Amino acid sequence: MTDEATKTSADRRPRSLFDPEIVGPALIESVRKLDPRVQVRNPVMFVVEIGAVITTVAWLIQAFGGSPLGGGHEPAWFTFSITVWLWLTVVFANLAEAMAEGRGRAQAASLRAMRSETTARLRDGGERPACVAELVMHLRPDETGA
Repeated sequence: MTDEATKTSADRRPRSLFDPEIVGPALIESVRKLDPRVQVRNPVMFVVEIGAVITTVAWLIQAFGGSPLGGGHEPAWFTFSITVWLWLTVVFANLAEAMAEGRGRAQAASLRAMRSETTARLRDGGERPACVAELVMHLRPDETGA
C-alpha cells in the first residue's frame, strides 16, 4: 500500500482548475479541435467557427482596401472586433471542453489507482481487497451488515 492510499479524504486536496498537468494538454487539444472535421460534431460551435472564418475574410478584404461584404458601411475596426469575439468564443469553448475531458481522465485514473490500492476492513478485523467483484464473491451473510 502506498502513502497515497493511506491518506484520508481530508488529506487529499482537489486539483486546481489551472493545474499545469491539465491546462498544458488542454491547450494543445483545444487547438486541435479547431479542425472543422472535429468541430462538426458540435453543431453550434461549428456554426460559430464558420462565422468566424467568414468575418475574418470580410475583415481582410476591408483591411486591404475593399468594401464591406453585404454592401454595408461598417468600418473595418467593427468587423475586426466581431471577428475577435467569434474566435475567442470558439477557442475558449474548445479549451473548456478539453479541460473537462482532462479532469475526467485524471479522475478516472485516480479511481483506478484507488481501486487497486484500497483494502476493505471487515467487522471481524480481517482485510480483503476492496475490488467490488471480489468483495461480493467473498462476503458471507453475516458480513453484509443486513
